[in-house]
Formats: sequence, structure tokens, C-alpha cells
Amino acid sequence: MREKRIGRGLISLSQGDITESSADAIVNAANDHLWMGAGVAGAIKRKGGAAIEKEAVAKGPIPVGEAVATGAGALKARFVIHAAGMGQDLRTSEDLVEACTRASLRRAEELKLRSIAFPAIGTGVGGLPPEGAARRMLRAAAGHLQGTGSLERIGFVLFTEADLRAFEAALGDAG
Repeated sequence: MREKRIGRGLISLSQGDITESSADAIVNAANDHLWMGAGVAGAIKRKGGAAIEKEAVAKGPIPVGEAVATGAGALKARFVIHAAGMGQDLRTSEDLVEACTRASLRRAEELKLRSIAFPAIGTGVGGLPPEGAARRMLRAAAGHLQGTGSLERIGFVLFTEADLRAFEAALGDAG
């Protein structure tokens, strides 16, 4: 795991299964209608239960680049924050990934959370190169920790080694 202290908190990187994270909230790489099909969303639904999707869909659709929070069902986390990084066209961009990262951080602050764990948003179904996602997500995280708020730890739980390497390379430039 790599860590970097920035402002009032810590950014950490690890490789693994985000559904096993014990952060206060985990982030779901979502679509704007908040249906939970494949990738991170599918894993969260399988492990946490269908109630997560039911609650999320009831709050949607939401604008691409926004985020909503739901309960976390049977997961270790208390909340799932659904970050809409793409619409029904299943396309994303670095700008959208950064926007939904920032929106997720705002939802975590509204809930007064101390920790949050993100996947590499947009790098799976969205097809975004991990280097771009890493750069923009870490920029949003580092900027957030420069201000005031309850979040003390922003983790990135990356499923693939390629994603981990991209985030490790970008972490040096963050903050």
C-alpha cells in the first residue's frame, strides 16, 4: 500500500476488492440511472444485497457527474456512494470522472464520514485509460483534503495491477 499525507488527511492506495473495504463509505462506479449490472456495481450488489440497488434506483436518475448515497446492506461499509461517471451510452471522460469524484466527496462530508474508498472510476466499462482517471481522481482527492471537513482518509482500492501502477505514478504529483 502507498500512502501520502496531504492537508488534513491521508490518501492511500491498495490493490484488492473494494467490497471488502471497512471505510465508512465505498464508491460505486455508477451510471446515471443507478442500475447495478457489471463491474464494481455488480460486485457491490452481489455482496451487499439487492436492497442497495433498489434504494439507489429510487434516487435516480441523476445527472452524469453527480453522486447519491445509500445504505450498504451486508457490506462492511456503512454507506455506498453511487458516482455517476457515465450515462446510458456507457461513455465517460476525465472531466466526468473528476466531477463525480468531487460529488462523492461532498456526499461523504454531508454524512460527516471520516473515510471513503474509491475504485478506478471509468476504467472498466467506460474504457478510460487508468492514467487519466488516476490523475483526475487524485487531484480531486488532494484538493478536498486541503480544505476543511470530516474526511481524514481517502482510499483508492484498485482491482487490477495496471490500475494500481497508474495510481502510484500519479500519487507523486498529487497535492
